[in-house]
Amino acid sequence: MKEVFTYQKLVRLIESSAHELTQSYLQDIKKKTSMPTYQNWNEAEVCQRAYIVYSQLGKWISRDTSREEMQAFWTDLGRQRHREGFALSEIIQAIHLVRKQLWRKIQSEGLLDNALDLLMAFDLYNHVIGFFDRAVYYAVKGYESQD
Repeated sequence: MKEVFTYQKLVRLIESSAHELTQSYLQDIKKKTSMPTYQNWNEAEVCQRAYIVYSQLGKWISRDTSREEMQAFWTDLGRQRHREGFALSEIIQAIHLVRKQLWRKIQSEGLLDNALDLLMAFDLYNHVIGFFDRAVYYAVKGYESQD
């Protein structure tokens, strides 16, 4: 019997696909003319940073991190990117690309093959979108606090 799509299954997918996800993310960045700072940044560092974002998402999904911890992480990230000279638009686009790669992976793995999977995935998708919406908000707040 096929395993039902669950939060834990997504965490396992993120963990087992982290390298592939970060490499796909890097390729997306290379194609975006609107991301010059990321394109000129050390590729290994860009991948490491994407990996950290996936790790944060995994912790959030597993409920291993609190809202306060999430807020602190993303606010600090926004401050750091500001100090490093990243445009705010690039930061937001980078977060979007991480999310896009994850959803592509979920779809390509065929994890949404039946109605129950779709129902579970819809709930999970709302949870993931909430994570990324908060990430953007707190990163922007951290970024703006540096002005």
